[in-house]
Amino acid sequence: MSMLLSLLALAAEPASDPVAGTWRNAGDTVRIRIARCRGEPGVCGTVVAADARAREDAARGGTDRLIGTELLRVEPQGDGTWAGSVFVPDIGTEVDGTLRLAGRDTLVVQGCLFAGFGCREQRWTRVAAR
Repeated sequence: MSMLLSLLALAAEPASDPVAGTWRNAGDTVRIRIARCRGEPGVCGTVVAADARAREDAARGGTDRLIGTELLRVEPQGDGTWAGSVFVPDIGTEVDGTLRLAGRDTLVVQGCLFAGFGCREQRWTRVAAR
């Protein structure tokens, strides 16, 4: 299973940024927390939970500790999208990436290997606050 954009805390963070909070990938194998980057503009997404298979896939790609790894760093573009970089742990590579909300609780993440080529997309679901 590819963790592309796995992207990538279990409660949504109260913040003005609409992408802030905790998100899970389609298989709920990885959860990321998106929050303001520390001391830098934009938002960052850090892995807060991952199942054994996701951790093994990341280790094969050279990422020994998936939990705590920053998977994305993006800035708002003013048109409802965020753009920046996405780290793909299962191949150990950072790629150009974009985020956009498709409704309040669905985040569409796209990463491209080379200037718009080799792109893949994933949909992430917001994890409800407990």
